[in-house]
Amino acid sequence: MVIRGVLFDFSGTLFRIEPVRDWFAAVLREKGLSVPPDEFERCVTGLTEAGALPGGPAPVRVPEGLADAMARRDLSAALHREAYTALARSVALPDPGLYDALYARHMRPEAWRPYPDAVEVLEGLRRAGIAVGVVSNIGWDLRPVFRAHGLNALVDAYVLSFEHGLQKPAAGLFRIACSLIGRDPAEVVMVGDDRCADGGAAALGCEVRFVEHLPAHRRPDGLRSLGLVPDRNPPGGGGDGP
Repeated sequence: MVIRGVLFDFSGTLFRIEPVRDWFAAVLREKGLSVPPDEFERCVTGLTEAGALPGGPAPVRVPEGLADAMARRDLSAALHREAYTALARSVALPDPGLYDALYARHMRPEAWRPYPDAVEVLEGLRRAGIAVGVVSNIGWDLRPVFRAHGLNALVDAYVLSFEHGLQKPAAGLFRIACSLIGRDPAEVVMVGDDRCADGGAAALGCEVRFVEHLPAHRRPDGLRSLGLVPDRNPPGGGGDGP
């Protein structure tokens, strides 16, 4: 297969959200609140088990009344906020203003970190003339995250579920992405960390390759290892003569 386009998932593929502990601590600092160590640990454990941090650990159990909202959360900004703030509210926090502050924090660029090889791979694709799109199930605009980390110029198109009213694995979302980057699906690789959601691109004819959803420091070369970027000097294929 000659790769002419690559679509990337966002969370867990190109970027990783900060740990729940750091997320909660940052908001406490911003609000000027201090809590005893045992209370801090109780809140962190509760928020982790609730799955209250978008892009973070999945809920241990989704409350029955939230099952529908969670299943449809990435179809609109309102549904996304409703679902995640409701998960957070299942945990008693020391200040009622923390719930909205926590949700706001996860959308800020400083809450996200690119995987160590993300820039290298995206720059390699750009040099090779391979079109790049980002396809994400999400309820907010992630473009500022890419701009803040200097990756925006390496992306040709963004296809975000809440802007189209479609969620992966719906083939229609990948069809839109292929159209926006101007590539036939048969020439496109979809890269993601979710075999169900990202695997939906296969129905359109895209090849699908997966990375592990791991903290950034534990996945230094997951993207690089996929072989997306052509070798600039293949054996016997170029270079200067004697």
